[in-house]
Amino acid sequence: MARSSRAAVAEKREAVLDIAARLFRERGVEAVSVAEVMAAAGLTHGGFYGHFESKEALAAEACARAFGRGEARWTALADDPAGDGLEALLRFYLGPEHRDTPGRGCAAPSFAAEAARDAPNGGVRRAYVAGICGLAGAMERLLPAALRRRRRQRALLALSAMVGAVVIARAAGGDGISDEILKAVREELAG
Repeated sequence: MARSSRAAVAEKREAVLDIAARLFRERGVEAVSVAEVMAAAGLTHGGFYGHFESKEALAAEACARAFGRGEARWTALADDPAGDGLEALLRFYLGPEHRDTPGRGCAAPSFAAEAARDAPNGGVRRAYVAGICGLAGAMERLLPAALRRRRRQRALLALSAMVGAVVIARAAGGDGISDEILKAVREELAG
């Protein structure tokens, strides 16, 4: 296979992964067909197995991709010389834009149910656990160094509160309690 052909195949695979990650976060893995993902990428359904072994393999890689991008954003906030990374993260993560656009948002709330339903050693569950560990590590770096020994515990608490708040706020979307939950958790974690 020519070098440019390999590059084109790799680009198509990347496009499929990006689209699948967005669609799966928006609607869930079961609600999105392989044909739909491939069509959105401008490819035929028949070409899917040239890129992925199965829909489950695609879901696992899409989950890992979404988590990886989120972790990179959180890490960049931790490395911000201005030092207000945690505040910026809380403002965005616990805000209406993140709640209302799951396809562009964090993988943790969107893939939680998928991972919970996956087999104990399933690909989505493994990707989810690795992703949560990555976000927890990034959160540790965002927290004040003064926390010392409790930093990991606080990072896990903050991550769990944030993800839980988004899951509940999305489920209650359109009701006033949704905004109230986001605000309460944001203020509590910022304080």
